[in-house]
Amino acid sequence: MAEGERRMLFDTRGRRKHVIRVVYAVLALLMGGSLFLVVGPVNIAELIGDSNTTSASKVLDEQVERLEKRVVEEPKEEQLLLALTRAQIAAGNAQIEPVAEGEVPVVGAGARQDFEAASQTWNRYLKRASEPNATAAQLVAGTFFRLAESSATVGEAQEYVAEAATAQRIAAETSPSLGSLSTLAIYEYFKGDFAAGNKATKQAAAKAPSKSEAKQIEEQLAEYRKRGKAFAKQKKEAAKAEGERGKEALQNPFGGFGAAAPPGG
Repeated sequence: MAEGERRMLFDTRGRRKHVIRVVYAVLALLMGGSLFLVVGPVNIAELIGDSNTTSASKVLDEQVERLEKRVVEEPKEEQLLLALTRAQIAAGNAQIEPVAEGEVPVVGAGARQDFEAASQTWNRYLKRASEPNATAAQLVAGTFFRLAESSATVGEAQEYVAEAATAQRIAAETSPSLGSLSTLAIYEYFKGDFAAGNKATKQAAAKAPSKSEAKQIEEQLAEYRKRGKAFAKQKKEAAKAEGERGKEALQNPFGGFGAAAPPGG
């Protein structure tokens, strides 16, 4: 990147300073939601698994290539599409560097490319599957949320959050549990569907083993309802900024929502 381009990218004068503040506010909200998913009540990372060595990444890439060839030969075979979706997600995860406990991993360009490919394969799979796989749906939902975190624009992030909610709803409806329903509530709140989020919260609390734990779940998810409200407000502010400066104004000046840690942690 040229020095002139770098100066423009990090130029915080005038309206661009306002745009950066908007983007960081959205980033902080999304990262907060992701942290909840990592530490409880459901651990998305455990579902996804991590393989961070170069050799593991190479093996997964080769697996993706083999499955892609098989899908070309049998494009209507839903189990092949499901296997390819999982492999693409695993290949993306293999490129994500490990972070300290409580931190959100950064999604780089290579991982994002694999995740985007997985989202396309998943949508093809849904067109073929009469009963989508619940475990895979939850895996895909977490991947969509990671894509939202690393999106280059607020609008793109919003689209991926909605995709995450749709996939998570499949998981929760097929296999309702405290984890799947709590996660669904978070995604619905960030999507802006607060009625659906409230419904999922009540269903999740009903799955808690005790009244005290049910109350704790409700309190946690109430906090994410607030974050969802704040996210909705930021989206409106972003839309206003777009009207003032055009779509370029909404581009994340730091290369994507997943490219930097949120201010204040």
